Amino acid sequence: MSVEASTTQNGQMLQIGDQFDHYQIRAHIAQGGMSHIYRAYDLLAGKEVALKIPDRTMIGDPAQYERFQRELEVMRTLHHPAIQRGLASGQYNNTPYLVTELVTGESLRDIIVRSAPLAPDAATALIRKVADGMAHCHDNDIIHRDLKPENILITGGGQPVILDFGLALTKGSHRVTYANLSATAGTPEYMAPEQIEGARGDRRTDLYALGIMFYELLAGKTPFSGDNPLAVMAQHLNAAPPRLDAPGVTPALAAIVARCLARDPDARYADMHALIHDLDNPAGVDTSILDRPAEQKKAPGFWRSPVMTPIAVAVVLLLAIIAIAFGLQALR
Repeated sequence: MSVEASTTQNGQMLQIGDQFDHYQIRAHIAQGGMSHIYRAYDLLAGKEVALKIPDRTMIGDPAQYERFQRELEVMRTLHHPAIQRGLASGQYNNTPYLVTELVTGESLRDIIVRSAPLAPDAATALIRKVADGMAHCHDNDIIHRDLKPENILITGGGQPVILDFGLALTKGSHRVTYANLSATAGTPEYMAPEQIEGARGDRRTDLYALGIMFYELLAGKTPFSGDNPLAVMAQHLNAAPPRLDAPGVTPALAAIVARCLARDPDARYADMHALIHDLDNPAGVDTSILDRPAEQKKAPGFWRSPVMTPIAVAVVLLLAIIAIAFGLQALR
C-alpha cells in the first residue's frame, strides 16, 4: 500500500521500506485530521507497531510534540482490553511521532458501511463493550472527546479497541493551541451540542457520541445529516433526534438511545456505568422519555420572522465556525 500521502520534515516522501528513526515503514494504515498512521517494524524491539506521524500541515508546530506526549501519557494510564496501549513517543529530524501497539482488525466504520443496520443484539453487545472501555477512561478522569466509528477497531475476536486520544481531556490538563488550525478535527455527526458551542466537554459528551454510534448501528444512518457540516451541527444544536424505529428495536432500547442523545447534558445518563446498567437490565428501563414532546430550541419571534430567519441561520453557522476554530481544534 502506498504511503505517498505523507512527508517528512525535509519534504521527502515516506515509502514502504523507508526507515524513520529506528522504525521501518511497512504500510500506510490510515490518515486522520492531523496525522498519518503506519504499520512499522521496530528494529530495536523486534516487533511490529503502529507509528503516528503528523500530517505535513502540522509539522513544525511545537504543540504537536506535546500533543503526542499527552496522548502517550493517557494511553499508558489506561489498562483495558478496549483501549489501545501507548508504547513510546519521540522526535526524529525535528518531526514528533507516537508509537502504539498494533491493533489488527477493521474499523467500526467499515462494519457500518458493510452491515448496518445490525441486529439489535449484535449492536447492543458491541456498544456494551465500548461503554465498558469508556467507563474505564472516565474512572481515570480521561474524556475522549472524539469518539466516532473511525476511532474504533474491531479485532478478529470481536473486541472493540478505542483509538486516538489526541483530543482527550485529562484532569488538570491545560490548553494546547496549534499554529496550523484545521477544520477536519472533530466530526460533526458525532459532536455533542455543548462541544459545538465551544465547551470543553465531560463524561456526558462521550455518552452523546456513543449514543450517535448506537443509533447508527441500529438504524443504518446517523440521526442528523445535511448537505454540509454546518447544517449537521445546526441540527445538533436545535433539533431533537428522530425516534429510533427499526426492526427488532424494543421501546427499552429506543429509550436508552434517546437518553444518550438528550440535547441537555443533565438529561443524559450521568456516566457510562448508568448506561451499562440499563443495557444489562432492559426490563427495568424507564421508557417515558419516548412519550415526552420533543424539546425544540426556539429563537425569539423577531428572529423567526421571514426576513430575519436567513440572518439567524448565518449567525448560527458563524458561531459554529468560531467554535470549531477556537474550541475544537485545541486540547484544553
